[in-house]
Amino acid sequence: MTRTVLVTGPGGAGRTTVAAATALAAARRQQRTLFLTLESGVPEAVLGTPLSGEPVAPAPGLTAARVDTAEHFRREFLAFQERAAAAFDLLGATPLDEDELIELPGAEIFALLHALRAAHEAGSWDLVVVDLPPADRAVRLLALPEQVRRGLRRLLPAERQAARALRPVLAQLAGVPMPAQKVYETAARWENELAAVQAVIEAPGTTVRLVVEPGPAGAADLRATRAGLALFGHRLDAVVANRLLPVGSADPFLAGLSGRQQVALKALREEFAGVPVHEVPHLGRDPQGQEELAGLLDGVPDENPGESTAADTAGTVEDRLATDGLLVWRLPLPGATRDALGLVRRGDELIVTVGPFRRIRTLPSVLRRCTVSGAGLRDGALHVRFTPDPDLWPRDR
Repeated sequence: MTRTVLVTGPGGAGRTTVAAATALAAARRQQRTLFLTLESGVPEAVLGTPLSGEPVAPAPGLTAARVDTAEHFRREFLAFQERAAAAFDLLGATPLDEDELIELPGAEIFALLHALRAAHEAGSWDLVVVDLPPADRAVRLLALPEQVRRGLRRLLPAERQAARALRPVLAQLAGVPMPAQKVYETAARWENELAAVQAVIEAPGTTVRLVVEPGPAGAADLRATRAGLALFGHRLDAVVANRLLPVGSADPFLAGLSGRQQVALKALREEFAGVPVHEVPHLGRDPQGQEELAGLLDGVPDENPGESTAADTAGTVEDRLATDGLLVWRLPLPGATRDALGLVRRGDELIVTVGPFRRIRTLPSVLRRCTVSGAGLRDGALHVRFTPDPDLWPRDR
């Protein structure tokens, strides 16, 4: 099974360098490794090889590529335009030529997800290392497949396709054209592609690695990132404390900087209790050459199980009917704080908000016949209490 390590962190913390070092170190351990990045400059400098959309081999066992977002956007848009040609003709619209296309903001997200899916479908790698965007964008990127799939199911339910034979009649009755079959075919294609990407992201062998530079600032952002990852069920396998200054320096200025960094490092270990925190020394400059890059992560193990299992991320229901008349849905949310937490019940769904992130969870079947009677955040988990609705609950319980 192909493993995937998704590397992210606050901007400027050195995540791209650590991601490249992770990939190179794995290749030197005889793992067939693929390194994917959206960045230019840093990964090319540390690997010593120009990167493009075409994969290159900067070292034995290592393949690297910079995702070509512009090419992906042009290819996908032209394919969509071709499939929608009949609709454009009906509207009298003139299709765009390839040289007229300009990459839209956000296109890099879909290009990176497509590249990740393609890498897994190829089955040629033991390990895929992905250099994700900065942490706040990375959480949203990883949540995108699930959220878009949900939107497609709401806007174009598959069951409506059963009525396609009646569309001409319905169109005459309504006086407006009904959606063409092509719309549903396109939605089905997107659904299949997004489902494949989501399966990769949620696979047991996929983990997230967080790169940080310990310091007094950004603690709240790190907590929000951890909570956001947990909200969407992503397993955090390690925190890499990057660019650590040497301790015990005779230089008062350097000793002061190092002392403050050590205080921040201690707080980081307390904040991420239960997650391995690995220290990476400051070289005084960016790594130069593959030897320094590969040695950057000496002592950092290649495989970590992650801080939670797939079952944990889905939540567990605790039956306390006999003692308290309650069912409790426990949702792991390490890093979440009470003041940044929101909870709304809507039908058979629970809308959970953690800071800037929001996820809509479908209630387990047993909880759909209950009402929410309270919630609390305890020991890194959200405990939502449900009371059986007497009008819906079986009488023989």
